[in-house]
Amino acid sequence: MDNKEILVINGGKPLEGEVCISGAKNSALPILAACVLGTEEIILDAVPKLKDVEIMIDVLRHLGSKVEYIDEETVRIDSSNINTCETPFELMDKMRASFVVMGPLLSRFKKAYTKAPGGCNIGARPIDLHLKGFQALGAESMVNDDEISITTNGELFGNEIYLDFPSVGATQNIMMAATLAKGETTIENAAKEPEIVDLASFLSKMGAKIKGAGTSTIVIEGVEKLTGARHTIIPDRIEAASYMIAAVMTKGDVTIKNVIGSHIRPIIAKLIEMGASVEEYEDEDIIRVSTNHRLKPTNVQTLPYPGFPTDAQAQFMALMTVCDGESRIQETVFENRFMHVEQLNKMGAAIATSGNRATVVGVDRLHGASVKATDLRAGAALVMAGLTAKGETRVSDIYHIDRGYSDLEGKFRKLGADIKRVKVK
Repeated sequence: MDNKEILVINGGKPLEGEVCISGAKNSALPILAACVLGTEEIILDAVPKLKDVEIMIDVLRHLGSKVEYIDEETVRIDSSNINTCETPFELMDKMRASFVVMGPLLSRFKKAYTKAPGGCNIGARPIDLHLKGFQALGAESMVNDDEISITTNGELFGNEIYLDFPSVGATQNIMMAATLAKGETTIENAAKEPEIVDLASFLSKMGAKIKGAGTSTIVIEGVEKLTGARHTIIPDRIEAASYMIAAVMTKGDVTIKNVIGSHIRPIIAKLIEMGASVEEYEDEDIIRVSTNHRLKPTNVQTLPYPGFPTDAQAQFMALMTVCDGESRIQETVFENRFMHVEQLNKMGAAIATSGNRATVVGVDRLHGASVKATDLRAGAALVMAGLTAKGETRVSDIYHIDRGYSDLEGKFRKLGADIKRVKVK
């Protein structure tokens, strides 16, 4: 039997010190995909060391891009000699975000082929909005036995596209497809996430003409070609939120560096409402979070940006388990995102769910247990619960965590946590 890795945590130590946030996973992936559009050398800085990033780089290499690391977080990409428009099933099956390469392929080569994407099992995330957008630009799509082919008669043409839901992936894919289309494309009800703005900034450096990124209306004027650029990925707002929440869960005092406060305003507001101390040093991109007492309960409803992020829901639920009173969560973005409830309850949490709502009654202390990471953010929540629990917590299936957190245990250890990665059979 193969050795598998787990995280072993002995809880009860307040987190103290400084942590530096890595580049954003949800920015790095579409920006890497956008490199398909560049006909000259591209250099990306602050690329996080994550499994998902490795998969996206493998996708680029399969397509014919040359990708090399200049140092730990700087990558050089040359996509001038891409020689295929088909992405392999074994890579698409590992990560849903790999579908975002379809827009760039379609834009540059007027055709793209793949299989239906995989990824975290947190609910239905249909690709129909992506395909609808491509079709509005003049492409034809065929879905047959999970095989997807998108083709054109030789050109894409700008159009007005309304998204039924402000999907981040669809906004990114359509935006990239439109960069080389003839004429002007308008995306209405577009996603407003900082990662959308970061992608637009990168595309603009390569020569794209994009206005309105970060608002609900994005306008793209097609150009003849995109060249090269150098770009630094924005800090990961969900990683920053996770360390902020962990700090107060353990009654600690943590200074978080390389964080943009405006990207996590709902997290900051909720922590202050609950009684935590949050000090922002905006000129330095630093936030200090601390508390020496149990926090008050609160209610949270997840929403598209700039609302409370669904990607921080599991971590916030972990915090609620040790608050002084009853809290409530309503999950409105994904319908299958309470899989961590059963695992937290194994640790002594008191959580009840009904549909997309959860009620959390705070307990004095969680206790260590053997738990399983059911998805990326659930895994982070369980680690954080282990940091505050009495006794030993063993978290398995941590490959989910490695998909989205760069050196999680290393960063926690520097803050004083008793956490280690061990191999088990």
